[in-house]
Amino acid sequence: MGCSQGKLIGGLRSLSEEKLGGFSHRRLTMRRSLSEELLEKIMQYTNLEQEQVEAKYRQFLTKHPKGRISKKSFQSMLTDCFPGINSAKLGLLGSHIWRIYDLNEDGQIDFYEFMTVLHVMSKGSSEDNLRQIFRVFDINRDGRISKEELEKIVDDFQLNNAGDGCLVNSVFNEMDENEDGEVSPEEFIEACMAQKKISTMLTLKIIDIFIVD
Repeated sequence: MGCSQGKLIGGLRSLSEEKLGGFSHRRLTMRRSLSEELLEKIMQYTNLEQEQVEAKYRQFLTKHPKGRISKKSFQSMLTDCFPGINSAKLGLLGSHIWRIYDLNEDGQIDFYEFMTVLHVMSKGSSEDNLRQIFRVFDINRDGRISKEELEKIVDDFQLNNAGDGCLVNSVFNEMDENEDGEVSPEEFIEACMAQKKISTMLTLKIIDIFIVD
């Protein structure tokens, strides 16, 4: 999928920019098409015309003929995007980034999930983007970030250069507005939107993975 700039979103966006050969176009048109319900759902969410959605779906199928991105394929995409990172670390990063895309938790990324996430990244509001990034931190998908989850993200992404717990404690104290020992999506978004220093710094380091240089 190619990530010459070393950023995941560059590789993902390149999918919708690639040209289709006539032979591939005919084969894919015959093979499968979007249901009317799914087509309408994507059109409403992305504000794209029917022809645009159908073209992007054909492009999606050139890379993923089964209509879904498997974890193995996703890991291969990460390898292309981050060639200098060893496979063990990529496995950790991939498991966290995967949660952004696999919205229904079925272990695959379908075309609707793919389009939804990329639309938010490119056209969504700051709040929408932060809500997606929240899923990176919410490891057990319970809608809350615990201090233990935050510690694991900081460790796996190697975000704490000092190597102590000060960063995690500082971020958690900034975000946990009601001091209940957990960070809700609203608290996470509010801390980042209010540009609380440590919270914003940490979140920007995660977001930087998805930005093309």
